[in-house]
Amino acid sequence: MPQNSVAVSRADAVLIGGGIASATVAALLSELQPGWTLEVLEKLPSVGLESSEGWNNAGTGHSALCELNYTPQDVDGSVSPAKAVKINEQFQISRQFWAHLVETGRLTDTSFIHTVPHMSFVRGLDSTDYLRRRHEALIEHPLFDRMEFTTSHEQLAEWAPLVSAGRPVTESIAATRSPDGTDVNFGLLTRNLLDFAAGVGTTVTTGREVVSLRRMGRDWGVMSRDVATGATHVVRAPFVFVGAGGNALPLLQDAGIEEIRGFGGFPISGQWLRCTDPEVVERHDAKVYGKAEIGAPPMSVPHLDTRYIDGRKALMFGPYAGWTPKFLKSGRYTDLFASINPGNIAQMLAVAPPNLDLMVYLGKELAATRAQRMEALRAYMPSARDEDWELITAGQRVQVIAPDPKKVGVLQFGTQLVTARDGSIGGMLGASPGASTATDIMLDMLLKVFPDRRDAWRGAIAEMIPYYGTSLDADADAAHASLDRTAGILGLR
Repeated sequence: MPQNSVAVSRADAVLIGGGIASATVAALLSELQPGWTLEVLEKLPSVGLESSEGWNNAGTGHSALCELNYTPQDVDGSVSPAKAVKINEQFQISRQFWAHLVETGRLTDTSFIHTVPHMSFVRGLDSTDYLRRRHEALIEHPLFDRMEFTTSHEQLAEWAPLVSAGRPVTESIAATRSPDGTDVNFGLLTRNLLDFAAGVGTTVTTGREVVSLRRMGRDWGVMSRDVATGATHVVRAPFVFVGAGGNALPLLQDAGIEEIRGFGGFPISGQWLRCTDPEVVERHDAKVYGKAEIGAPPMSVPHLDTRYIDGRKALMFGPYAGWTPKFLKSGRYTDLFASINPGNIAQMLAVAPPNLDLMVYLGKELAATRAQRMEALRAYMPSARDEDWELITAGQRVQVIAPDPKKVGVLQFGTQLVTARDGSIGGMLGASPGASTATDIMLDMLLKVFPDRRDAWRGAIAEMIPYYGTSLDADADAAHASLDRTAGILGLR
């Protein structure tokens, strides 16, 4: 082949990025369309190494059992459970799909998920009152009715000894605990899902960076470059999914679809304190979430977590927010500036004044010393010793700046699905709780972009996700049956 020629191949779908989003799409399509040729392209030498990698995210299995930002308090003091219920139902869809893959032998390893109780912990009379009202609002719903509440130091010592030890008994505290919480290693899950997909025909290519997306008739031409050799390759496909984490924004911009106009991104990095000392680790079995500082993004809510990664149990605390213009941990320092264009500059500028408190918060985090980080940890673990904890770098997240008819642009802290009007390309922007709710988001996307296949897929979807389309919140028997069935299959306590 001449040196300057470009190799061209065809596929039914190209999935850009080797993280949990693309892995979920590959697994779903492998079940729904077993005859399709799928190709996954990943820049790094292996899949699941960016945002999905174990230590690059909290692995909480976000189900709103402990995350206080999903149950906001209104001006009248009332607590709305609506968002928490929705997120928990989305996570149950993921659990049902994973359980289906395990039950049918598609996945043979369940070590990606472990039972870890989810707790919320607050201090002070006002916060204690809020947590009590949150608990009262949530336990009316079947996915939350196993949640317990306490203001007792003795009960806290039983649930989370490290949080209780050394704490003044006169301090006003409150905590909730749910036994249905989990810890998920999304990096391992990503690799397992793509191993399954590859085993039934999906081509997974690593070390290939996608550099261009162009229309080629009714197809998309996905041009990628071999990271090692520089050789270029084009895959033609009628459908493309961009699941490239922070890099999804610039790739969708490169595609030139109208639907991405006005969208921007604001990157936020993070760090964790990690403890692997067995004597300390074995005294904690929970994910303990607190309240965020004023101005802090939801992804920076402090929490003291039990983690299971690479067969080892460990603890982490954080995250401590930071800032870099990179859109990926392995990205470039020009990422943010290259993403600004005439179509989104107004939105980018519009979000600055309403988010000055975020800028102040990030400034404080960047200036924080080791001693200040340990002080933040001791608010949750009074007995923490400096020598037991190491600082590690977490993942990179790009928060969505979305167009808004009234405010020009708004800074969002969730996930955003962007699809072209003709259904030929889609991508996921944003961060938490995207990994935990990926099955629901990706299946909804597939049904949206392939509306003519809804009827043909109906039976397979019902087999994979028995309660898809059913409100578990409206059916307590179904909710408990789903929780218990998936726990049994996935080996959860």
